[in-house]
Amino acid sequence: MLTDLVRKGTVREGVDLGPLTTYKVGGPARWLLEAEQMADLEAVSPYDGPVLVIGRGSNLVVADEGFPGLVIRLGAGFWHIDIEGYDVTAGSTVPLPAVARAAARAGVGGFAWMVGVPGSVGGAIRMNAGCFGSDISSTLTSATVFDLRTGLATDRQPAAFEYQYRSSNLDAHEIVLAGQFAGSPEKPEEIEEDMREITRWRRDHQPGGTHNAGSVFKNPKGDTAGRIIDDLGLKDTRVGQVSVSMKHANFFVAESGATARDIHGLVTLIQSLVHERTGIWLVPEMVFVGFEE
Repeated sequence: MLTDLVRKGTVREGVDLGPLTTYKVGGPARWLLEAEQMADLEAVSPYDGPVLVIGRGSNLVVADEGFPGLVIRLGAGFWHIDIEGYDVTAGSTVPLPAVARAAARAGVGGFAWMVGVPGSVGGAIRMNAGCFGSDISSTLTSATVFDLRTGLATDRQPAAFEYQYRSSNLDAHEIVLAGQFAGSPEKPEEIEEDMREITRWRRDHQPGGTHNAGSVFKNPKGDTAGRIIDDLGLKDTRVGQVSVSMKHANFFVAESGATARDIHGLVTLIQSLVHERTGIWLVPEMVFVGFEE
């Protein structure tokens, strides 16, 4: 089936995935579908082979050897924001900062924290993204999910995702198409000030203008990964062309010539050093694809 879609131009072969991630590294996809509408997803269904869904690529590292299956990237047809009262509905490809700003203009509170997360709605729902004391599970009321194995889209309640800290039970074949969120009344100028404060904090404490994937590790209960790594004197630890940021120890920065192997190597090195010295096993927040466990 995919071979037929390649001939039609619906699916492409051998497309480099590095440019689709914030680290700008990684090998090619065996097949790539850039879906602009539901019909494109339906065209590749049912499909139960290896699959990878890419959003903004802000927490993703693909191995240098690439991905030997179908990669799906949703396009403009899944970009929409609708606000009715204090309910906000957003398509999968909408960046979270865009949701925050649209809600602010409408006087809908509860979304200011999203301005600090570089990912998109679909990925955020999948991983229960969050920061500054809030996360997706605190505002999500429903989500539309397309299952590649059946070709069916269903609306699901948050409880169905079994949310935990930075995780859900969604698997690779389940694609988030949109989410609906519940907000609350708040003055636009107050929301704008909250967003400015979050933006200032990010600028002051996180390495902007670099190739990175945001927070590398999940925070262990009652502590932060950045503090642990910093206190152990591991800032500027390096593997190849990737190093622990001097500005924030839970950000790893890739320089020119970096490889996915460098990133993976630094993550596993820091994991090992932290465990050896503290007994804490840091769990990556980033998703690694194509690497052995």
